[in-house]
Amino acid sequence: MTLVQVADRDRVRTLTLDRPEALNAFNEAMYDETTECLRAAAGDPEVAVVLLTGTGRAFSAGTDLAEMAERTTNPDFVPGEHGFLGLVDALVEFPKPLVIAVNGLGLGIGCTILGFADLALASTTARFKCPFTSLGVAPEAASSLLFPQLLGRQAASWILLSAEWISAEDALAVGLVRQLCAPDDLLAAAHEQAATLARRPVSSLVAVKEAITAPQRAAIAEARDRENAWFAELMGGPANAEALRAFAEGREPDFGDVPGA
Repeated sequence: MTLVQVADRDRVRTLTLDRPEALNAFNEAMYDETTECLRAAAGDPEVAVVLLTGTGRAFSAGTDLAEMAERTTNPDFVPGEHGFLGLVDALVEFPKPLVIAVNGLGLGIGCTILGFADLALASTTARFKCPFTSLGVAPEAASSLLFPQLLGRQAASWILLSAEWISAEDALAVGLVRQLCAPDDLLAAAHEQAATLARRPVSSLVAVKEAITAPQRAAIAEARDRENAWFAELMGGPANAEALRAFAEGREPDFGDVPGA
């Protein structure tokens, strides 16, 4: 089953997350497929720019929580070949411009992935959320480093600490996205900007992106290691277990009586 649709036009490769029945939540299969698509685009001389978007009413609802619950409780759970960390590696290493068009809800990795976007546009109906504290876990994808750089300390702290929804207008105001578009105009506007970049020499695009991102590589690796250590410590712990139970039962988590929460 294909979970990422691939289309090429004007030296722009559009990757469309296509699991709308799950709001494009990333299960292990989607992490693997997206990673492989990014690596293929990186090595394809006919591709100058990648445009990433989603189908349906969500860009991505983040990590599949049902699968996360299984991972924490089933000792026989088999992870994917690349998984979440493989996708983050592919994003860090991706040498060409990455344009992201957020067509709807962006939760978890559906929000933190914007730290790796060279350009980000969003629908006026988009909403964003980093639900890590509401899940009893830590941030991800070097967002603890990239979001303060991108948004400023206080805006990043609110998004990462509060687990509250952020409107498209607020996302624009703090610099999480560059432009808002009417829903029916989003993909065309994003492709137009991607195609503008794609008319430039790939060698020059790669050089500019490398010049911008190279100074961050070591810091990103350190941030990821810190986040991963906290995530591993907290996942499956009392607060995370309560959050996953609440998700399965269709209720809000109650951390009041959770030891250490």
